[in-house]
Amino acid sequence: MRLIVDANIVFSMLIAFGNRTCDLLFLGIVELYAPEYLLGEIWEHEQEIINKSGLSPAKCRGALELIASKIKFIPFSEYAPFILKAELICPDPDDVEYFAVAFAFNCPLWSNDKRLRSQKEVKVFSTSELLQFLS
Repeated sequence: MRLIVDANIVFSMLIAFGNRTCDLLFLGIVELYAPEYLLGEIWEHEQEIINKSGLSPAKCRGALELIASKIKFIPFSEYAPFILKAELICPDPDDVEYFAVAFAFNCPLWSNDKRLRSQKEVKVFSTSELLQFLS
């Protein structure tokens, strides 16, 4: 199943590395995509992730590299034509690029942000819904 993964899911994977969210990533049943800026966003919060996860800096970097290896990062040029459409429906300006990638690839978004469900054009799965859907 192809999905656009947002930052809160990746943060969750890192903070509780080895949890059920990670299981989805490594079972090979999801194919994940994200805007390329997601990697930078995560590196910006590396210290916060280290503090919350209890991982050493080296283990945190290793976990991030492992998770990132399972995500195809999409350059802005591939979803730029969908930015305006995404801006019109996205309930959070910080998430516009995720919606633009969802439109570009015609697939759902994986996010635990409840606000993103207020629109009806892009299907948004929470982790629990995704686990239930795939079981």
